[in-house]
Amino acid sequence: MKTEDGADDPVLFSTEGHTGVITLNRPRALNALTHPMVLRIAEALTSWEQDPAVVHVLVRGAGERGLCAGGDIRAIHDDAKAGGDASEAFWRDEYRLNARIARYPKPYVALMDGIVMGGGVGLSAHGGVRVVTERSRVAMPETGIGFVPDVGGTHLLARAPGELGTHLALTGAAVGAADALLCGLADHFVPAARLPELTAALAVAPAHEVTASFAGPPAPGELAGRRDWIDRCYAADTVEEIVERLSAEGDPAAKEAAGTILSKSPTSLKVTLAAVRRARGLGSLERVLEQEFRVSCHALRAPDLVEGVRAQVVDKDREPRWSPSALAEVTDADVERFFAPLGETRELRLP
Repeated sequence: MKTEDGADDPVLFSTEGHTGVITLNRPRALNALTHPMVLRIAEALTSWEQDPAVVHVLVRGAGERGLCAGGDIRAIHDDAKAGGDASEAFWRDEYRLNARIARYPKPYVALMDGIVMGGGVGLSAHGGVRVVTERSRVAMPETGIGFVPDVGGTHLLARAPGELGTHLALTGAAVGAADALLCGLADHFVPAARLPELTAALAVAPAHEVTASFAGPPAPGELAGRRDWIDRCYAADTVEEIVERLSAEGDPAAKEAAGTILSKSPTSLKVTLAAVRRARGLGSLERVLEQEFRVSCHALRAPDLVEGVRAQVVDKDREPRWSPSALAEVTDADVERFFAPLGETRELRLP
């Protein structure tokens, strides 16, 4: 399907039997999410909610590489660099959509095949029926671009067993099917080759019955065998102490995690740790999204987001110059500024 200017439509909508189907259709951009896509998805959900012929909703990604690699961070980089407010408007509608997905009255089935990161997690992991495959790579990698997990990511990670969520939040590590299930980011494993068959079955039968009938055990993951040192190390009060504990562990994977953390934005790391810890006490997804909106808006005006995207996406030199450059230079006051109120007219308010 083409838009009026001849470009491929970035998101496609169809009905297949009982299923309302959303297909993210930017495969060359790994189905990165834009503001217009968010608005159109919200409109479709409204329409299908009132349509008795649509029994459940399915979201999937076009192409073979993944569901969605996240928001269009190059656009966010350009907006931040120009001092604009387009990203704030995007996040406001995106976070509303995340909350809507979590409360959607009909089964919302997400095919989390391939790469599912950032905004892709927000579009899928709040759904009621979340399917991963042997190709799934699920991550919230924001600390590597000078940002903080959002789209309800801190809510999801805060609810993961033990300190697994803290580990994923700080390192930005991508997990496969078994570990996504362990962390509560997915519900069922289905081989990728069977997804077309699963989709066809959904057209005529209830979502929960269909997915359960297709589901099976995934290949073993990595995190279950690392729970001991993950829970022990990441329970520390500060990022500095977490890194010290990881470095002192005998498992090479722990030392590798320490090195990975030290490559991320020091400010993002400290704000992320605070955000995940605070999310545990906020309870509902809505309250966490409101906190994330504050943090995201403040991050838009901080130097590390522009620098992180420049290094990873724009120039691709992979050598970000963080400011401050060391964990010890990031003060408690620096962290607290990310959680400061935005003012009554700018705050995100979710019912």
